[in-house]
Amino acid sequence: MPRPLSFLLLPALLAVLLGGCSRYELYQSAIDLERSSSGLQSDTVKVGSLDIAYLKNQEANTGDTIVMVHGFGANKDNWTRLANELTDDFNVIAVDLPGHGESSKPLDLDYSLTGQARRLATILNALSLDEFHMMGNSMGGAITALYSAIYPEQVKSAVLFDPAGIFEYESELVELVTNGENPLIPSQEGDLERLMAFALEEPPFVPWPILGVMEEKAIANREINQVIFAALRESNDDPAFKERISGIQAPVLLIWGKEDRVINYQNGQVFEATIPNAELILMDDIGHAPMIEAPEESARLFREFLASRASR
Repeated sequence: MPRPLSFLLLPALLAVLLGGCSRYELYQSAIDLERSSSGLQSDTVKVGSLDIAYLKNQEANTGDTIVMVHGFGANKDNWTRLANELTDDFNVIAVDLPGHGESSKPLDLDYSLTGQARRLATILNALSLDEFHMMGNSMGGAITALYSAIYPEQVKSAVLFDPAGIFEYESELVELVTNGENPLIPSQEGDLERLMAFALEEPPFVPWPILGVMEEKAIANREINQVIFAALRESNDDPAFKERISGIQAPVLLIWGKEDRVINYQNGQVFEATIPNAELILMDDIGHAPMIEAPEESARLFREFLASRASR
């Protein structure tokens, strides 16, 4: 049964605070608790010169594997709430892509969408994974789509949450970036809270000491985020992206929040028309990350999608 994260988190945080721990220790305790409450544990793997951090099931089961790919400026812990609904029946692998989270952050890598998809293949090969379902959000959704096209023999199904890669319909973010403002790259105090309010229609509760540490980490990653974002701007809305994903063979579920201010949800219609075996579901009152804002509903949609495809 899924574990109720919010009810577990608050008493534990109170206990840590009363114990006199620093806010950094409090942050790590909260992260560890949310991971373990979701049936996950952290691990690392060496891939060439890169150290790659990832989450995996605490206890493996006989179910299929799901590889989860986060978005720009995010990390593997964006998936814990959704994993909480799935680890009883599936083996979850949530990776920190290079440049993100606890993985290596070299400034000179190829951070284009295709470059990241091919690098992800080397990571999953190092983890001895050869067949799996995939889920990706935003940048990770575009990477998941490309991965499904490039390595069709590995991907059993793909779920794309508000994916990047196609921008035929502009969003509020495009207008802001064009005017020299990027809410996705925190650079000063208060920016992370503004980012969460911009990206999420229903941001999850985050206690202030933890939010402060998260913001410090995000600001410290400003330089690498700028490098990655520049690479994404060059590769986004590339006609070759649409051509490549039109060859995806696996069934694809598109889940898109209708209140998404980062990527216009109408681009979902373009994805659905481009990918041969795709189905689009729009979620009311949800922003850019349905797996964070509505994890139970996201898990239900995934299970129903698998069941519907199995019955065909």
